[in-house]
Amino acid sequence: MSSLRLYTYYRSSASYRVRIALNLKGLTYEAIPVHLRRDGGEHHSAAYAARNPAELVPVLQDDALTLTQSLAIIEYLEELHPRPALLPGPSAQRAHIRALALAVACDIHPLGNLRVLQYLQSIGLDDARRQQWSQHWVTHGLQIIEQLLQQAGSRGRCCVGDTPTLADCCLVPQLFNAERIGCDLSQVPSLQEIYAHCLTLEPFQRAAPAAQPDAE
Repeated sequence: MSSLRLYTYYRSSASYRVRIALNLKGLTYEAIPVHLRRDGGEHHSAAYAARNPAELVPVLQDDALTLTQSLAIIEYLEELHPRPALLPGPSAQRAHIRALALAVACDIHPLGNLRVLQYLQSIGLDDARRQQWSQHWVTHGLQIIEQLLQQAGSRGRCCVGDTPTLADCCLVPQLFNAERIGCDLSQVPSLQEIYAHCLTLEPFQRAAPAAQPDAE
């Protein structure tokens, strides 16, 4: 049996996604915290850069195999452990699930990533303006996802039906981040309902930032 090790940071949205997926799959793993702020960021160390040249979390090690990028990691887990499915249903439904996940991982998350905010600081944006930047792009992106859900008409208690999928693995961490930075979520009622439901589920609770060994 393989041994899974997840290099993670408690408040990283990308790490949070993978923790949810691992828990939904019922997989046991060792969490190895990588602090993104301590000593200039432990992810910038030579040892970590050798593991992931992008110097980002998460990284999943499966015995000798090293994987990066949260969605690639989750799809790897999906292929090895197809039940319960995070990409269920016919191809059209799976494409919809992927679209929702990518709307978070590609359109929203990169603009509020720590390295982006640190760069904005380096070119003179103060805390208030960086917060405004993050709030704008997160709120804008979530409103688009709200519209996508309404157009598809396939949401239940989760993004697609009543069972968590890859879309929920991505959405929940982004909603957590949106709350943390003070976004106005009044225009995304469906997302708020999905978020509230998912937070009642044990795999999501165990993946939550506050439940992690490195939580501050």
